[in-house]
Amino acid sequence: MPEPTSKNLFFSVFPSIMLPMFLAGVDGTIVATALPAIAGTLGQVERVSWVVISYLVATTIAAPVYGRLGDALGRRRMMFTALIVFVVSSAACAMAPSILALTAARVVQGLGGGGLMTLSQALVGEVVPPRERGRYQGYTASVFMTASTFGPVAGGWLTQGLGWQSVFWINVPLGLLGILLMLRLPVHAVPAGRIKFDFLGLALFTFTIAPLLLAVEQLQKFDLSLLPSALALLAFGTTALVLLVRQQLREPAPLLPIVLLRQAAIWRTELLAACAGAALVSLVTFLPIYLQVVRGITPAGTGLQMLPLTAFIAVGAMITGQIITRTGRSAIIPSFGQPVAAAMLLLLAVYSPQMKMTQLPITLFIIALASGTVMPVVQTTVQMLAGPRLLGAASASVQFSRSIGSALGTALVGAVLFGTLTATDPAVAALFAQIVQRGPSALAGLSPERLVVVQSEIANGFRAAFGTIALFPILGTFMALIMPVRRIESGFSEGPVPTTVQRPAE
Repeated sequence: MPEPTSKNLFFSVFPSIMLPMFLAGVDGTIVATALPAIAGTLGQVERVSWVVISYLVATTIAAPVYGRLGDALGRRRMMFTALIVFVVSSAACAMAPSILALTAARVVQGLGGGGLMTLSQALVGEVVPPRERGRYQGYTASVFMTASTFGPVAGGWLTQGLGWQSVFWINVPLGLLGILLMLRLPVHAVPAGRIKFDFLGLALFTFTIAPLLLAVEQLQKFDLSLLPSALALLAFGTTALVLLVRQQLREPAPLLPIVLLRQAAIWRTELLAACAGAALVSLVTFLPIYLQVVRGITPAGTGLQMLPLTAFIAVGAMITGQIITRTGRSAIIPSFGQPVAAAMLLLLAVYSPQMKMTQLPITLFIIALASGTVMPVVQTTVQMLAGPRLLGAASASVQFSRSIGSALGTALVGAVLFGTLTATDPAVAALFAQIVQRGPSALAGLSPERLVVVQSEIANGFRAAFGTIALFPILGTFMALIMPVRRIESGFSEGPVPTTVQRPAE
């Protein structure tokens, strides 16, 4: 099979994969700015957050299902299925008469959207040679981050100009265009024979993901009354995770390729993905709260301050992809990038109270470039080691690792932040929970002297949080340094997955 390295490969493959990836990225954030309008129209303000949470849970659960079925039935065929489900459910979201109906439609939309990311990544592995995949993984990362950054802006504009329903209607023509573009991809043969699907694994996976994500959502409210239920959810999800791993190791046709974790190169790469997800998601979650509460920046100003972080991760990923394609070197890149990210986060932890607002964007810019070195390396390495038969499952396993890392990392950082505030001053901890829920208006009744004390103690709590976030790239550095696979091969890998992987010389 000749390697498709010409420019024609880019024009035939990238547009077809780009649009589903864009839809996956934008739909996770475009709804956020429409939530007040949705609550105003449909009522039940206390349940409006479920519009976001239901989609997040559904997409995370659906990802490995598409990975497994894509390997068995064909990734192109499953992408058609995902797009059709996504388009139909988007129309149902736009026509929903109540919050409960909208939440149900968002679950179905997530069941379609969960395949867009996994299958896009797997299709890159199916039609692009391993060495070239680094470049394409950089492209897809840039599309995803651009979509995530563009989503809130587009959601606000559409909601103000055309109503909140438009944030869902826009998916219909884009999804139909995505279906047409998928026709341009080549059809690949799929394994013959009866398909065995791991329903018990899916149930255990659901019992793992849903409680963990719900626990993180509760912990982010910083409400002590929710702590027992959040801890119970974390315990339930962790127990289900242990049972899931044991079941997957015994299952002949597992939902997740847990057996691949017996390879040092695989589990170290997956752990690197988990560390990257924990660092990025926890920083994106808590930094806006810091900017608004401690620095007194408006929500609009917070978005501008966050822009270097959200935008330049894509730049770091694209640069990493180009390096992989031109040199074949992979793990060496995050071996340099992760220490830089850790150093900048430690700088933020130590000097954030003295840091000028003109210096913060520079710090976030460096963190973003350094953090962008991870995902292209992770995807290309795991796909190469998994081989053609398990491309979908391997791509889904990376998303699974990143989701678990993001959930547990965000929960840990939230616990450190709130625990530090509680240990310092329980009254400030209670006030901080009110600030998170009501905004800076919760500080309105404080005297100037008390306000200074409160902001200082909260700032110290965030220093502990930023220091905790720095632990994730430190662990990621160690994983990158001990990864056995240091170089991506140039040709398509065929045959069984190796049981051992030798570390080639740099």
